[in-house]
Amino acid sequence: MFESRLALASLSGEADAEWAKAGAEWAGAAFLGGVCLDEPTREAARVMVVDRDRSEFLPPDPIAFIDKQLGALESVDIRAGINVRSTTPEPVREAASVAAEHGAMLEINAHCRQAELCEAGCGETLLRNPSRLEALIGAAAEAGADVSVKVRAELPAVDLVFVAQRLERAGADAIHVDAMDSASVVREISDATSLFVIANNGVRDRETARAYLDYGADAVSVGRPSDDPAVLSGVEDAVSEWFSQEGEL
Repeated sequence: MFESRLALASLSGEADAEWAKAGAEWAGAAFLGGVCLDEPTREAARVMVVDRDRSEFLPPDPIAFIDKQLGALESVDIRAGINVRSTTPEPVREAASVAAEHGAMLEINAHCRQAELCEAGCGETLLRNPSRLEALIGAAAEAGADVSVKVRAELPAVDLVFVAQRLERAGADAIHVDAMDSASVVREISDATSLFVIANNGVRDRETARAYLDYGADAVSVGRPSDDPAVLSGVEDAVSEWFSQEGEL
């Protein structure tokens, strides 16, 4: 999927091409976005901006915005991905087609927990209704993009391992796991699927990065400190060291 095995995780309203360029010295991938594609998700984002002063990507034409952002990274040594929110498959298919043209990944957001987005029918609510999530994955895969799904652990009544197996069958290539306080779920998903597992949550230093890799993650991602060169340098060193030691075994 990408080398080095450090990714920059999307940050709403902040994770654009310039942000990815700034981290390219250390990261092998960067997930831009999240971008709301259809009217229900865009309206939810507008409400969040007004009511809670959230920062969101709300371009007039989200598909054109994705094309421009991914195009800006074509000469940069980093694998781009675009994190998207949608309640329906067709906008995902369009976004995935653009991503495929740029050699980028399409990441479906089944992670957001903001009430407005959940009420619209996207984000973490998709984990409670995996058949809808499967339809989004299928649309992206049919468009030719490598498909990642961003998910959240510790949701009541959600068996994340079972969901991961369904996502793999639907055509997903990677799963980006916000492990919360359940790092062991990374091992469970790794053992139960062939998905490329990207572990997220609290990756700040050598110890946290190596812990996730020891649990079976194929890569780790950095969220909030993704604009901190000291954090990225330290995590990248730890990841490179871990895979180097694995190769010697």
